[in-house]
Order: sequence, then C-alpha cells, then structure tokens
Amino acid sequence: MEFDVIIIGSGLAGLAAALELAPRRRVALVSKGGLADSASNRAQGGIAAPLAEGDSVEAHVRDTLVAGAGLCDQGATHGIISQACGAIAWLREHGVAFTADGQGLHLTREGGHGQRRIAHAADATGSAIVAALGARARGQAGITLLEHHCAVDLLLAGPPGTAQAICRGVQLLDLRGGRVFEAAAAHVVLASGGAGQVYGTTTAPPAATGDGIAMAWRAGCRIANMEFTQFHPTGLHHPQAAGFLISEAVRGEGGVLRLPGGARFMPAHDPRAELAPRDIVARAIQTEMARHGLDCVHLDISHQPRDFLLAHFPTIHARCLALGIDIASMPIPVAPAAHYTCGGVVADVAGRSGLAGLHVIGEAACTGLHGANRLASNSLLECVVTGRAAAQDILQRAAMPPRAAGAGWAAARTASPPSADLARLRQDLRQLMSRDVGVVRSDAALRRAAAFIGPLRAAMEARLLREGPSLELLELRNLALVADLIVQGASARRESRGAHFNSDRPEWSDARAGRVMPPPAQPGGALSAAAVKPVPATP
Repeated sequence: MEFDVIIIGSGLAGLAAALELAPRRRVALVSKGGLADSASNRAQGGIAAPLAEGDSVEAHVRDTLVAGAGLCDQGATHGIISQACGAIAWLREHGVAFTADGQGLHLTREGGHGQRRIAHAADATGSAIVAALGARARGQAGITLLEHHCAVDLLLAGPPGTAQAICRGVQLLDLRGGRVFEAAAAHVVLASGGAGQVYGTTTAPPAATGDGIAMAWRAGCRIANMEFTQFHPTGLHHPQAAGFLISEAVRGEGGVLRLPGGARFMPAHDPRAELAPRDIVARAIQTEMARHGLDCVHLDISHQPRDFLLAHFPTIHARCLALGIDIASMPIPVAPAAHYTCGGVVADVAGRSGLAGLHVIGEAACTGLHGANRLASNSLLECVVTGRAAAQDILQRAAMPPRAAGAGWAAARTASPPSADLARLRQDLRQLMSRDVGVVRSDAALRRAAAFIGPLRAAMEARLLREGPSLELLELRNLALVADLIVQGASARRESRGAHFNSDRPEWSDARAGRVMPPPAQPGGALSAAAVKPVPATP
C-alpha cells in the first residue's frame, strides 16, 4: 500500500485533486462509504461565480467579505473568487451539465449575494457534479479507489508539532475486512469534510465526523475558527427529513418566511429580509421560534406556478411531496440545522498546511475564504479551486518514493467490535452541542458543555488504547475532540460575530478577532477541555 498521493475524502475537493493528479501520480482516493457518500453530493444550490453581465470579481469579493463578518482573509478570498469562472469551465469540461438559460447558464440568487451569480444543475447541483467527476475517477488507471475505509491517524516521521515532523502516510481501517493497516505516501491530502454530525440536527452526511480536522490536530497542525459552525436557516422540519435542506435558492426565487399564522417576519430583523446572510436568517428564525414557542417556521414559495417549481426545484418538490407537503399549494416547515464548518485546519489556497507532506482542502481547511460565516455557494467553489491548486502544488514537487514506516507505527491488525454504549454517548454529545453550543450560546452553556466534553475525550482515548479501533469508537473520538475545539473557540471569543452568537456578549469586539488553536501539548494524548486554549493569530 504505497502511493505518491493519498487523498482522504471523495467529495468535490478530493475528486478535483485526484483527477488533476492521476495522469502523472499514483493516487489512492479513500472514502469512508461509497464514492458518492459526501456532503458535496447533497449540495443543492450551486457554485457562485461572477458570470453575469455587470457582475465582477470585486463585487463577489465584497459580498463574501460582508458575509464573513470581518474575518475573511482578503488575499485568499480574492485568489479563490478570481478563479471562479475558470472553475465552472473546468467542471463543464469534465461533463457537468449545468442548467442553461438561452445561450448561457441560468444563474440564480441566494442570500448575501448582490445579484444572480449561482450556476446550478436544477436543485441537485452537487449530485450532478459528483456523478460526473466520480465516473471520471473510476475510469482513471492512476486512481486506486479505497471505498469503505476509515482513516485512523496520520503517520509521521519526526515528533508531532515540531519542524522536523513530516507526514508520510495514514493508518486505515478496512470497514469490510476489519483490518487496520498502514498506507504510505509522499503526500497526504485531507479532503475529509466538516463536522456537522457533532450536532443533533444537521444537513451533513453521517460520515461528517470531523475526522480530518481531528487527525491534523493530533499531528500538531494549527486549527482556526472552529466556533463558527454555520446553521442553514431552512432545514426541512419533518421526522422523516433525514437532514434534507431546502435550498437557499428557494428564497432567491421569491420564497418568504412566515409564522404559522401567515405573518412575514424577516423584514423586522434585517433590511435584506429573506436574502440576508445565513447567520442572520438562522438567528431570526431561532428568535421567532423561541418567542412563539414553535418547533419550526414556514417557508412559502406557493405563489410561484407549479411549472416554475418543477423546473427549478424538482428534487425539493418531489421530496416534500413524498412527505405530504405540496410546495405549490402549501408552505414548507423549516428550522435551522447545522450545515457547514467554517473553521478547520489552517491552510493556504493551495492547501499547504503547517505540516510537511500534508495538504488540506475543502471544508476540512480554514483558508480564510469564509471568515465567520460562509457566503452561500462559495463552498463548492472553494473545493474546485483548492483541490486543483493542491494538485498543481504537489505536481511541481519532485516525485519521490514514500518512506518506509518509522518506529512506533502500528503493524496491521484486526479491528475491534464496537461497544454497545458508544451510540448512546454519541447521542448525548450531539444533544448537548445542539442545546448549549447551537445558534445561540451563553457563557453558562459553554461551561456546561466543556464539563461534559473533557471527560468524554479522555475516556475515548483510553478506550482506543484498551479496545483497539472500531468505526464507532474512532468517530466518537473525533467528534469529542472537534466538540472540544468548538467550545474552547467559542469560550475564548468574548464577542458575537457571524455564526457565533453569545447572548451574554451580543456585540462585536474591536479586539483582533482571529483565533488559532495551538498544537496539543502532548500530541496524540487526551487533553481536558480546560487545557485547550486559543491564542491570537499572527497577522
């Protein structure tokens, strides 16, 4: 199991990197489930790009900076958005069929955007992209697909958290064969997605357990902005919804938010009303739900003709109808749901992390594009741009064989069966995070969360040593660590900003807003919640 490059994650970022690398490098593409089991595959809205007449890179950048609430890196933001039109062209060259409008692409509008600039494939853009790129990946002789494999930890030469550390591969768990083994590579790319499963209600797929972020932290990488979990304002509220979201494009095409009695409420919260950035709309919905004792509010697009809805939102129309909701004649019950991890492993636009041999791209990375709140449809854009850029960065380096396993790397062995109580502990953690670290937090709630998470982290580390790895234990280990990073980032941020709102500190602070989590004092070991402290970021 030796490759030039190992990519962890088969979403859009991982696929883009793999397809760019495959003609010249031996690539392993690792997926915890099947190739299509990713957040990218669930994306509905589309990809933002300044394609319309009168639009510009500068206007797109301005909207991104406003949505990011002062925490976007302007250089990274401009660098990524300046490649947006090229990213759309690259996807079309690889077989992605975007919805057309006359001679060009149909562009829709979403919250936070000053005009229409969202290229889409009806309301199933992610599915169309993953299907096209996945078919290409399966046909590439240079790509070895390792589906149903879970990454355990990065393999390092040199002490973690030091300048001598080099990433030389990854330890993997074969979920079907039950074997733990090492795969070596000169370069590892983390494209493992976010950590939406740390919350009880989320649009993220079951595999989104923050694995890459947790592995990078244990390997000594810096983590930033984990307190900024973006909640999608309009998750479908139904017991059988299974994390289905109602695309922001529904509001972009005229959908309005109403209370059960029919009263519209967004204009009272923001002059942009339903087209305000996601953090503002999510908090407004949460406020109205709390004020009126509601489980949900209503999103109404029924004023649009059925033919229009079938043309623009066929997936949403069909899914809602299957649940007894006819969106052409009745409102859609919606409520905020955890959607996107704005923070992650500190990396530049080419995915370069602080650990030699390791690139991080997509939702697992914190490039500075999203700041404190992601602008709608910038995530798939970031995946394409950083995935391709990471591949080009790797290709510019001399090809070299992976080093053999170093001292202390575990030999291949059989995985352990899961313990019966792990599902209960995972559910307890997710409920705690939704209650105490959700759309609105408080100092007391954050303290409660920290008191629970610290012992849970220590227990998971001890059990891993005692029992050996299983998927359930590895995921809970990573979820507990990511929850710890979220809580510590939120506790250290003595203000409210973007997707982080503390009811005890509702105003922005003039102090420098950036926070970077330092590497653990004992890489790979269990830390109490109180031991993880953020420090000011360097300019």
